[in-house]
Amino acid sequence: MKTIILFSLALMHLHRKYYVMPAALDGENGGLLSVKFNRKPCPAGVEQSRSDETGLPLTFTPVNPKKGVIRLSTDVNIKFLASTGCDDESTVWKVKYDKALKQYAVMVGGVEGNPGPETLENWFKIEKTKDGYKLVFCPSVCSYCKVNYVQGCWNS
Repeated sequence: MKTIILFSLALMHLHRKYYVMPAALDGENGGLLSVKFNRKPCPAGVEQSRSDETGLPLTFTPVNPKKGVIRLSTDVNIKFLASTGCDDESTVWKVKYDKALKQYAVMVGGVEGNPGPETLENWFKIEKTKDGYKLVFCPSVCSYCKVNYVQGCWNS
């Protein structure tokens, strides 16, 4: 996935709708969608559109939602605001190892809130890059938990 930019990042608030788009629109890559991996309908995976469409709307929820704002380099849940085709599952993102793909993948079906070892796979961060911003999986909601290498995060 290419570097992404989040609209009005300095003013990101709870309960607002956002779209994640590439920093450089090239007509060949667009926003984020839910997709079916391995011909299974559920859980749905998260993938970047192969066209310039905006993708599905998202919302971000921080560890402490009472603060009302989303800050860089802090843990957030990410949730699609539209149906992913898996009505039995939440639209909250999580990182999960997919045996058929033989790699970790971002999927829906996560748990919103409740930070701790049971929900470690559901926390992401927004990090600044030289070209914009990127989403990373490198949770810090549990100081004693171990995170395997996933999307640039090492913790041993």
